[in-house]
Amino acid sequence: MILVTGASGTIGRHVMQLLQQSGHHARAMTRAPSGRTVPPGVDVVQADFEDLSSLRRAVADVRAVFLLTAPATPTPDHDVALLAVARSAGVNSVVKLSAIGTGERFGTATVGAWHQAAEEAVRASGLAWTVLRPSSFASNCLYWSDAIRAGQPIPNLTGDGEQGVIDPRDIAAVAVAALTDPAHAGKTYTLTGPELLSVPDQASQLAEVIGRPVETVDIPPSSATQQLLSSGMPPAAVEATAIGTAWARAGRNRILTEDVAKVLSRSPATFRDWAQRHREAFTRTP
Repeated sequence: MILVTGASGTIGRHVMQLLQQSGHHARAMTRAPSGRTVPPGVDVVQADFEDLSSLRRAVADVRAVFLLTAPATPTPDHDVALLAVARSAGVNSVVKLSAIGTGERFGTATVGAWHQAAEEAVRASGLAWTVLRPSSFASNCLYWSDAIRAGQPIPNLTGDGEQGVIDPRDIAAVAVAALTDPAHAGKTYTLTGPELLSVPDQASQLAEVIGRPVETVDIPPSSATQQLLSSGMPPAAVEATAIGTAWARAGRNRILTEDVAKVLSRSPATFRDWAQRHREAFTRTP
């Protein structure tokens, strides 16, 4: 049995689907009692990272864990809690979803500091481990869909900073490979798409896919921070987001790797591939 945390999210649901398609027994961990957002026929367990008894139920009879945590306020505590019960339950291995740039110093700040602490806990867990550090998700563009459908400019928090934007399905495919093949134990993979793109580059490709202009508007760091705080995002989350976007704006995420191709024996999908599959999200009438 393979446990997938974050099973109803962007990456987790693709991991569940791929495991199911390849004949592996998978269990979806979700906080939603109905489990309606996971594929049909999947074993579903309702659990919360802050409820140890529910975590113990989640890891029962499990041999491997896909560990994806997304707390509202950045903290490694959820990773640490799951690792503790997994080790006690005899789980053999863990694949941790982290983020590109984790642990890099940027001015006086550390990029992905909470991911760095979680990675350290994974490596010290006594389990066989693999760490995945993906670049910017292509699916982040879905946050622009309302503005694009309304003909409004999309916000650009990273200026001309280019990133190796990656299709979430490729991240999931690498995760499944690591969950099912011990050859990936002890590896840290930095996952990127095949090309470097800025937000204006992505807007240009989206415009070609949907057949009408997509404009961008630059949001200076100070304005972005204030907007996020005004939206109700916890201050610690705002700080982590500000560090990450400033790092990318400065061109520090201008990174391409061959890790996806190395693991999957094929090239990663392009942003245009992703955009064409999701064209309707930017064109349909609400």
